[in-house]
Amino acid sequence: MRLRQAAVAIAGTFALVSAFASPASAAHGEFQYTYVGIIGQPQIGMLHDPPSGQCITLPEVANPSASAPAHSPRNRTSSTATVFTEPDCEGDWFTLRPHTGGGSDRLKLRSVVFS
Repeated sequence: MRLRQAAVAIAGTFALVSAFASPASAAHGEFQYTYVGIIGQPQIGMLHDPPSGQCITLPEVANPSASAPAHSPRNRTSSTATVFTEPDCEGDWFTLRPHTGGGSDRLKLRSVVFS
């Protein structure tokens, strides 16, 4: 009887520890985009190992009334990236496949979410 209780206690403890020890889901790799900097020159923005399933508004182009959208995204992450024309993952969208997905300077974006 004690052996059974000990086994149940160990299994419960293991399950509890496993739940807290699991890492957050992330897209491994880099996501790059081009935006116009303060002095009007093209700049490269980058997200390294971005979280999955979470909308990310690109900080350099978050305000549509104060900046042009980013463009030319390059998805070098392990996840599919869905880019949006507006902040907060709103507006028109386009998906970029993992590792090799990319778009030209005609593909405008202000936010992205990774699968």
